[in-house]
Amino acid sequence: MKFTRYMYDRLKTILLLLFGVVTIEIFLLLYHASIFFHIYILFAVFAAFFMGSFWEYHSKKTFYEDILGKLNQLEEKYLIAEMLHPAQMVEEQLLNEILQETNKAMLEKVNEYKYIQEEYKDYIELWIHEIKLPIATSKMIIENNKNDVTKSIDEELNEIEGYTEQALFYARSNHANKDYCVTECKVKDIVNESVKRNKQTLINQKIGIQIDGTDQSIYTDPKWCSFILNQIIQNSIKYRKEIGAKIQFIIEKKKDSVVLSIQDNGIGIKPGEVARVFDKGFTGSNGRIGKKSTGIGLYLCKKLCDKLGLGIELSAKENVGTKVSIVFPKNSYSDL
Repeated sequence: MKFTRYMYDRLKTILLLLFGVVTIEIFLLLYHASIFFHIYILFAVFAAFFMGSFWEYHSKKTFYEDILGKLNQLEEKYLIAEMLHPAQMVEEQLLNEILQETNKAMLEKVNEYKYIQEEYKDYIELWIHEIKLPIATSKMIIENNKNDVTKSIDEELNEIEGYTEQALFYARSNHANKDYCVTECKVKDIVNESVKRNKQTLINQKIGIQIDGTDQSIYTDPKWCSFILNQIIQNSIKYRKEIGAKIQFIIEKKKDSVVLSIQDNGIGIKPGEVARVFDKGFTGSNGRIGKKSTGIGLYLCKKLCDKLGLGIELSAKENVGTKVSIVFPKNSYSDL
C-alpha cells in the first residue's frame, strides 16, 4: 500500500479540508487579521492533517502487511481469521468480525455439502450392495442353464459386476483409512485371486498367463490390492491383441521394496498419451475406438495406491504392449 495511493483515496477529505481552510481565511480577512496569523493557521491545519494521515497510514500499512504475511505462510488460507492479533482500531475490529463471520458461514456451507455428499455416498454403497443380489442370482440361473447364449450373458454380467465394484471402490476411495486392514500376505496369492476372478474371460479370449519371480511377503490390504490388480488385468484384456495375447506377472525383490509388474503384449499406448493415463476421465485414442473406456480405472488405481502408500508406474509402446508396476515399499515394520 503506497502513501500516494492512500492519500488519493482520501481526496474527498482533502477537498473538504481545503474548503474549511478557505472559509477560515475569509473570516480572518473580514477581521483584518495579520499575515502571520493567516500563515500560522494554514501551516497548523495542513501539518496536523498530514501528520495524522501519515500516522494512520503507517498503522494500517503495518496491520495489512501483517495479515498478508501470515496469509502467504498459511497453506489453509481460510484459517487467517484465527491468526489475527486483537484489534486496536475500529476498522481492524470490523475486519476481524467480517472474517470471523465469513469463515463461520463458509464452514457451515462446507458441512452442509459434506453431509449431502455423505448421504449420496451411503446411497451409492447401498445400491451397489443391493444390485449384487440380482447379479448373483442371474449367475446361478446361468450356471444351471449353460449354453452359448447364457455364456454370452454371463460375460456381460461379469462386466456389469466389474463396473459396480469400480463404483463401490470409487465411493470409498476418499475414506480408504476407514476400510483399510493391513495384513501379511503373499504377492502370488493376490495375483492368483485376480486371475481367478477373470478366469472365464481369459479363457474365452485365449489370453495366456505367466507368473515369473519368487513369491514375496508384503504388508498391505489384500482386498484393495486385488481390486487395483483387477483393474489393470481388465485393461490388458480390453486392449489385447486378437492373436497370441499374453499377460505376464513379474515379482521382483529389491533393496527397499517388492515390485509387482503386469506386462502385456497388447496394442500399447501412443507416446504422447502415456503421461496422462492416470488423469481422471482420460480415455486416450484407444478408448475412443469401440473399447467402452470410462477413463476411471487407472485414475482409481493411482488414487488408491496413494492412499495405501504404494507406488504405481506405467510404461508403454504402441503396438508392443503396456507394463504397469506396483511398488510395495519395505520398512522397519515389515522387516519386523
